[in-house]
Amino acid sequence: MHKDNSRHTAKKTANMNSTEQLRKPRPYQKKTAKGVLYNSRGLLLYIFPVALIPASIMSFVYGDFLLIITNTSGCAAYLLAAGLLRKGIASEKQYQAKKITEAPKWPLKTLAAFIVAMTTAGIALIGAGNSFFVSIVFGFGALVGMIFLYGLDPRKEKMVAGSHGYTADEISTVIDEAEMQILGIEQANRQINNRMFNNRIDIICAQAREIVGMLEEDPGDIRRARKFLNIYLDGALKVTEGYADMQKKHQSEQLSENFENVLQTIESVFIEQKQKLLEDDVLDLDVQIEVLTAQLKHEGVV
Repeated sequence: MHKDNSRHTAKKTANMNSTEQLRKPRPYQKKTAKGVLYNSRGLLLYIFPVALIPASIMSFVYGDFLLIITNTSGCAAYLLAAGLLRKGIASEKQYQAKKITEAPKWPLKTLAAFIVAMTTAGIALIGAGNSFFVSIVFGFGALVGMIFLYGLDPRKEKMVAGSHGYTADEISTVIDEAEMQILGIEQANRQINNRMFNNRIDIICAQAREIVGMLEEDPGDIRRARKFLNIYLDGALKVTEGYADMQKKHQSEQLSENFENVLQTIESVFIEQKQKLLEDDVLDLDVQIEVLTAQLKHEGVV
């Protein structure tokens, strides 16, 4: 009982803090030095093939077939490793940004590290003429250096308490689909030349993101919010895209009035749904879904 009261109090506090934030425009996210540095990780590996270019040219000049194969293969392997590493870093960044998600499917950073290690050992043995033992040391050093600089891939799924039997894949799928729909609404909103509509759609997207954030904090609410997100986010997306497309073809006061009415309905329902989730109350969606569907058809927006 004490746990439920604490959860209820925490959710109400979050609601009070977020109400004022919705009325403020979202700040422009500047690229920080830390962000730029993180995004540039892995670029150093692209320098490795550059060092092999002179050696490759000389092997062609001398007509040494073995060195030609070794140096050109080394260039290709380093480039492959650099590409895999960059993709692995991007996957890790997405993994760290989410509270609920599965581990990346492929250990790309680890695979890149082993490619670099084997390539370095091969070039040291064949290209530089070192002994087998020394070449192995070079390869091992390259492997250790890659792991030290970039680490290994995350291999555990991220979950929070209270998942109520839902897997990380199921929850993250719902959240990812919702995020994609919100991005679609925002993209369509940028094509609408009406400041009032733009602001109202921004509020709808902000409310939707808060609901998605609440799901990440408390996956137990996914049972009630999943249908809501599927129906209303999809409806909001279709409405916004439909109006943006119709606005390009012709301007109509009736169309704009219909669109405004639909936006008001969607906004009020989003706010109500968020409050219901905060209160741990079950929202009867069936009636509201029928009302929205009928209104969309009546207004002729979609």
